[in-house]
Amino acid sequence: MTTAPDWQRWYRIEPEERYSPQIGALVEMMSYVRMTTLADVRGLSAEELWVTPPGFGNSIGALLAHIAAVDRAYHLWSLEGRDLDPERDAALLGGLSLGREGTPPPTGQGLDALLAELEESRAATLAALAQRDDTWLASRLTVPGFDFPNHHWAWFHVMEDEVNHRGQIRLIRKLVAPEPQREGSA
Repeated sequence: MTTAPDWQRWYRIEPEERYSPQIGALVEMMSYVRMTTLADVRGLSAEELWVTPPGFGNSIGALLAHIAAVDRAYHLWSLEGRDLDPERDAALLGGLSLGREGTPPPTGQGLDALLAELEESRAATLAALAQRDDTWLASRLTVPGFDFPNHHWAWFHVMEDEVNHRGQIRLIRKLVAPEPQREGSA
């Protein structure tokens, strides 16, 4: 019997047993998005992470901090049922707004620190999602003023936001850390 290489696993949506079916499919998609984001930042130096090229509003580091902040904010709204508090969540608001509100995210961190924040925020989300079911996923958020979306849309949006910013990351990376040309290529 031949087994498929590990990378082939990423081309199937096969929810883990610890999740209900729809949550599991959503988690699989979120995990694939995260895997590709991580691949796109692999090997970047702190300098490459924090430079903002002309014509761009953010650096790769700021976008990674934002992705983690979005995960944490939706965790509060969806999984804890509470809104952001400007004082208590000033750092989160800073990451969420890319520094326009709250406390701006720190700059200059290396890739390991940014990846640790991404991992920590996602681990908290996955643990909480494992405690929910598909009925909850279809139900609406309970945060006053933000009770119109359901939980499924909220987590789809977290994934959608990361995909959008990953596209920006790819463009910025081409400018700040271009791949060396191979011999014989133009």
